[in-house]
Amino acid sequence: MRDVENREDIDLLMREFYSRAMVDERIGYLFTEVAHLDLDVHLPVIGDFWESMLFRTGDYGRHGRNPLQVHMALHMLEPLKREHFDRWLEIFHAVIDENFAGPYAETLRERSVFMANRMLNFCAGVPALEIRH
Repeated sequence: MRDVENREDIDLLMREFYSRAMVDERIGYLFTEVAHLDLDVHLPVIGDFWESMLFRTGDYGRHGRNPLQVHMALHMLEPLKREHFDRWLEIFHAVIDENFAGPYAETLRERSVFMANRMLNFCAGVPALEIRH
């Protein structure tokens, strides 16, 4: 299996992740009923986010968004809990593991745990060390 190499690989991961997450019985409603996520709008933005995280492109910055604030707005509509982030990580890591292996894939795994911890701490005040994957 090859490593994540470019934006096309990130886009593949994002499409696969959201195809699973949006129908997931535990977290799907957060995307469909709370966030009312429009994938045509969201996928380019989230692709820029992960591309910036992984390859340091800086493309996410052009959206003028802060992912912590975006998730806090969602948290105000529907409290985001540890179990939501745990499930998000399960799906995200499964998609990575099924498609890629290598240093960049491992970096995505590590940064996803960091982001889940950071968002949970920011939104719900849960100490960062509570989520481990």
